[in-house]
Amino acid sequence: MKEAVVDGNAAPERQDGAEPAPAHAITVKKRTDWWTETKGIFWLILIVLGFHSFVAKPFYIPSESMLPGLRIGDRLVVSKFAYGWSFVSPTIPNPVAIFDSLVLHRQEDSWSVGLPFIHGRLLGSLPTRGDVVIITPPGTQNDYIKRVIGLPGDTIEVRGGNVILNGRAIPRGPLHFVNIPVDSNSPCSDADYPGARVRGSQGGMVCHLPIVTETLPNGRRYDTVELGWSPGDNYGPIAIPANHVFLMGDNRDRSADSRFPLYEQGLGGAVPYENLGGRAEFITFSLDGDASLNPLTWWGSLRPARAGTSLHPVQGAKAR
Repeated sequence: MKEAVVDGNAAPERQDGAEPAPAHAITVKKRTDWWTETKGIFWLILIVLGFHSFVAKPFYIPSESMLPGLRIGDRLVVSKFAYGWSFVSPTIPNPVAIFDSLVLHRQEDSWSVGLPFIHGRLLGSLPTRGDVVIITPPGTQNDYIKRVIGLPGDTIEVRGGNVILNGRAIPRGPLHFVNIPVDSNSPCSDADYPGARVRGSQGGMVCHLPIVTETLPNGRRYDTVELGWSPGDNYGPIAIPANHVFLMGDNRDRSADSRFPLYEQGLGGAVPYENLGGRAEFITFSLDGDASLNPLTWWGSLRPARAGTSLHPVQGAKAR
């Protein structure tokens, strides 16, 4: 009888003509196709960047210039298509800035590469008065978040903290107060808000802020913080050029916006509408800043009541 040799061991030949079963299974390790893996990662990154550039992107609130509506630690969604697309729309990562920030711990203004100014917008349109928008100040790569107050052709000025639009003061409601819970992201320092840090009715510390509600001519209304006199309380009048918008923060006395020059970290007056990066839509989630590297602290750091909050102003009757 013939014998077949498998892995050095003799095995009897099958009489039915079938292949003999090996005495020892042979394990072949599949090699990683690095080229296929690299292509997959490349296309994934391209899809994410394309979505960020042309559809929507997340945004983190780093300052208190839009109190009381937006707080440090809020994460929100910005629609990139609301006003069409311009030179500030694409998200192009800057590897050097990312390395400096994550590895060398250097302060970087942006992780993206900025394109040179290009006139016009693709499928462009102007925002609606009262929109909360992302804006890139001319000559910078920083993103600011502010509210649209003036549109092309408007005349705007500020007197004693009152905004005067086309010769008429924007109506303001009575002074009232809101309490914002104090936490690591909302410390309510006495330097910024003198005497506002008090103990609330529930026992915790709150920031007791004076609020005035403004109503724009189109009926949209929103709350602003009124802290008394500040350098931005008197401004203009100026005429807003074509294809420009005038922007202000809701925390009027703590906001560097169109009332302030670029060298003071402001927007330098009315801003070209090409510099609009998108419209803020809603808050996805918010963190109080008290979390540590321990994952068990992350859930407790959430501000659950803020998730899903719309950033569109309340619509009322138009001013007459």
